[in-house]
Amino acid sequence: MQQHSLRHAPSSPDPVGAEQPIVVVVDDDLTVREGLSELILSVGLNVVAFASTQDLLASGAMDRPGCLILDVRMPGASGLDLQHRLAATGDAKPIIFLSGHGDIPMTVQAMKAGAVDFLTKPVRDQALLDAIATALDRDRSQRATAEVARHNADRLKLLTPREHQVLAEVARGRLNKQIAYDFGISEVTVKLHRSKAMRKMQLATVGALIRAWETLPAHVRLPPSR
Repeated sequence: MQQHSLRHAPSSPDPVGAEQPIVVVVDDDLTVREGLSELILSVGLNVVAFASTQDLLASGAMDRPGCLILDVRMPGASGLDLQHRLAATGDAKPIIFLSGHGDIPMTVQAMKAGAVDFLTKPVRDQALLDAIATALDRDRSQRATAEVARHNADRLKLLTPREHQVLAEVARGRLNKQIAYDFGISEVTVKLHRSKAMRKMQLATVGALIRAWETLPAHVRLPPSR
């Protein structure tokens, strides 16, 4: 029996969130679904398969960490249609496309939209497993980044409006005396607000502030009006 390896596959529980990642297969061909499911199970990963994107969206499986393997052409909504829908809603779940045809424009379109890979059927087992490994790595990284952003956003809520305003200016690279002039307050007061804000954000340096600030969505960074 041929041995398969999933490079960089996690050997321990997923560090972000309690749930183990799941590989979701969507293909209208039952034989393909069964074959892919057996391959994925053979390397110790969780897998669930659906015959259509509609079935997937109705299942709740999209709420689980993991990645998607989508057939490009299916009755009803295609894999590309689902990719567009997820992009529109801000869901960056990693996608691997499978196609029965080597369509270069379609491949370029999917990859530009963020697909992990675009593979042609019949796909080599190891090529698919390597793509899955890459997709799961991307998913873990994205979820870890999102978790950091959530923590930073929660800490930002602890700030007073003035502390938020001052911190936003510091993150822009403004000096204390510049902030004091703009706000019509003393430099000592600016330093006080800055110190309190940094403590609430659990940050020790301006470098750490800038890194934390960059994790936040633009609407969260926006300070209250003066």
